[in-house]
Amino acid sequence: MTNMDKNLIKEKINKILAAVQRFENFTGLKEECPIGIISMDNWEWPQGVALSALYRYYRETGDKSVLEYLIRWYDRHIANGLPSKNVNTMCPMLGLTYVYEEVRNPAYEKVLLEWADYALFKLPRAGEGGIQHIVSGQSNDGQLWIDTLYMTVLFIARMGVLFGNEDMIEESIYQFLVHIKHLADIQSGLFFHGWSFIERRHFSNVLWGRGNSWYTAGVVDFLDIVPLENGIKRYLISTLLTQALSLKKLQDVSGLWHTVINDNTSYLESSASCAFAYGILKAVRKGYLDKEFLEVGIKALNGVLSKIDDNGILHGVSYGTPVFRTAEEYKNVPVCPMPYGQSMALMLLVEALKLI
Repeated sequence: MTNMDKNLIKEKINKILAAVQRFENFTGLKEECPIGIISMDNWEWPQGVALSALYRYYRETGDKSVLEYLIRWYDRHIANGLPSKNVNTMCPMLGLTYVYEEVRNPAYEKVLLEWADYALFKLPRAGEGGIQHIVSGQSNDGQLWIDTLYMTVLFIARMGVLFGNEDMIEESIYQFLVHIKHLADIQSGLFFHGWSFIERRHFSNVLWGRGNSWYTAGVVDFLDIVPLENGIKRYLISTLLTQALSLKKLQDVSGLWHTVINDNTSYLESSASCAFAYGILKAVRKGYLDKEFLEVGIKALNGVLSKIDDNGILHGVSYGTPVFRTAEEYKNVPVCPMPYGQSMALMLLVEALKLI
């Protein structure tokens, strides 16, 4: 494949891999989230994204040291006691489904079934059965966020398949449909960050980069997890295509995308760019998107590579971002290396190797 340096990609993968496993708040950024979301010592959604990426790397390479890291990580946290259940703290459970499948530890099964039962029956619903984006320290009453698809719905889908639970599979499908219904912007094909059933509006109407990328990266993985009826599969892929067409138009010359996708006065943001590129390249490989999008993915890949330093740290990543009521607040989110940036870069680079 032209414009892709295989040796450079492998070198960056090794450095990213080492960096993410020992990731901590080395910039000294003052955390706003009740549970810190920077250090890999914590249990929150960024760590969940990283754990899933590490497992995918293990499956691709057979590197047992990565599987051993994952086992140690989960064993330590389960022994110490897990945090309160919510949409974001659910995210590490996706990786645990895969590790459980490898080792069949009964302690893992107990935790998985407990958290899946909570997700299916006790996690608050915002409206029309859509999962309320309740997080650590904030209930977000009546709110749907696009983030929920990646943080919780993929886990529900995996549990349905892993344990043969059709109710969980159907719930995961419904959540994708109800989130698309209320968050998709018909004009652009992109997604609004959040919808309030109480206020009946999309807050600031911002087309936020990383939120959009949760769909791009999440839907291609969802299609791997759940065998879908053709009509539903076509609907999800057509939604991806509509989004990808806008992403193609709005991609910066650097290959990256802005944190507010359609606002070039907002900063270029690396974690969303990684997830967009991952989703697009995987969709092309799987035949969900035409090969015309390959150029978009490779251009983004090269932009991401330029943001990874010699220590394997991805720069240009925005900190955790709630639903804001003004576009300016999105543009002011601080930038610092984060576990989800590392892991999305890892997923992108591993995917890119499949195209060489």
